[in-house]
Amino acid sequence: IGGIAMLQSFAYYVSILRKDFTEYCSNQLSGAGLSPGQLYFILYVGRHPGCAPGELSQALRMDAGHTNRSINKLIKDGFLIQEQNPHDRRAHILHLTKKGEDAFRLSHELFFRWDKEALKGLTNKEQEQLMGLLQKLHTEKGGTCCVRNDSQPC
Repeated sequence: IGGIAMLQSFAYYVSILRKDFTEYCSNQLSGAGLSPGQLYFILYVGRHPGCAPGELSQALRMDAGHTNRSINKLIKDGFLIQEQNPHDRRAHILHLTKKGEDAFRLSHELFFRWDKEALKGLTNKEQEQLMGLLQKLHTEKGGTCCVRNDSQPC
């Protein structure tokens, strides 16, 4: 594949946008003591309080070792607490701390602000079309659309 074909590739644009979003998050999260990778752990636990580490690992498509290291770091840094599951004393559940809840709100603001900046050149109709097509691709690839506890889209 030649250079021009690559520049017209969907994968190319997804890669560039992901890199841009990651750099944006790194800059915005540095003061909060979070990395862009930890952001997704905070978002999932915030949307699913009381989730198990295995559920988190599966939802984020991460191996158990990476998930456990990330959870331990987030606990050490005061973003998460891990408690014994009251229904199964052998299992644990996760919750955000006050600091984690603040990071959860910040994370949502980051997504909103980046979206606003990245999509400012599109009309509302174009934005709706783009989001609809992306949701369709996500669903067809086996992804699910998560919904927060208050029924608002993620």
